[in-house]
Amino acid sequence: MNSFYNNGYQETIQKGLSAVRSFRSGISTGAGSRNEQIERLKKEIESANAIVIGAGAGLSTAAGLTYSGERFEKYFGDFAARFGIQDMYSGGFYPFPDEETRWAWWARHIYYNRYIDPPKDVYGKLLALVQDKDYFVITTNVDHQFQRAGFDKKRLFYTQGDYGLFQSMNPTIKKTYDNAEWVMQAMEAQGFVKDAEGIFQIPQSGVVMKIPAELIPKCMDDGSAVTMNLRADDSFVEDEGWHRASAAYSDFIHRHDNMHTLFFEIGVGANTPVIIKYPFWQMTNDNPKAVYACLNYNEAFCPKQIEKQSICLEGDAGVILDLMLSQKSYGASL
Repeated sequence: MNSFYNNGYQETIQKGLSAVRSFRSGISTGAGSRNEQIERLKKEIESANAIVIGAGAGLSTAAGLTYSGERFEKYFGDFAARFGIQDMYSGGFYPFPDEETRWAWWARHIYYNRYIDPPKDVYGKLLALVQDKDYFVITTNVDHQFQRAGFDKKRLFYTQGDYGLFQSMNPTIKKTYDNAEWVMQAMEAQGFVKDAEGIFQIPQSGVVMKIPAELIPKCMDDGSAVTMNLRADDSFVEDEGWHRASAAYSDFIHRHDNMHTLFFEIGVGANTPVIIKYPFWQMTNDNPKAVYACLNYNEAFCPKQIEKQSICLEGDAGVILDLMLSQKSYGASL
């Protein structure tokens, strides 16, 4: 199946590895004041021939999809009290005592990160900035929030999987399965009740931390066990849709070679820099017409070699996007 498609994922990894070898001259936080860089970014979005958005977990955090704190305590407080789990991320690796409990956890985890809108409309604001441009999105996020916000699904490449998909534990089955119906059933089985807006909430009577054994998800093809379609090791299933998106990303990059391209990175951290950050650096360095922009809460930087082609902005992505969308003076204090 995958032999029919260009592999944009492998291409971007190779660019990332090249960047590791290429940039040895130190780092920079970009040229110009903060307000000047915000103004420059707005102009680059308006004038670029193409925009490649690279998004990491920081974008969803800015949208309010936090994995710890109040949101975690609200929906997972019972799991925290019983098992000592401190956040949603670590809970995904917890050795639960049985499958009924493990899948109760995952039903909540999937639902509250994949099937509801985020508290803040940061994705919508980003779309408002680029919707009339020739854009493409590559993201390591697995929460589907770009598509929920209205981004064209043909312009999206989710490299690391999707909370909305299961895959079989049988390695011979290279397919994924939509889990929306199962998630809703598993939430109801725990006792969650939908509010007036159709969002599952915890009723006064409380909820349970198990689902019935008959609700444990199974592969639709052979009845084998399933797992999440999330890249953890080489068992990750890159299905037909994944390969189409990978090829579309490759095609977009090649079609805009040597053009005025804005590589717009938002919320990418140090966990997987070889997928987005490093390739963006390399492609900017290879193209004198390209511009690299980095929005990050507290890690906005670039190699000195591309300092003149770079825009680095630290702070809340939602606040910065608001400023760019508003008619206010960019001289205002952030």
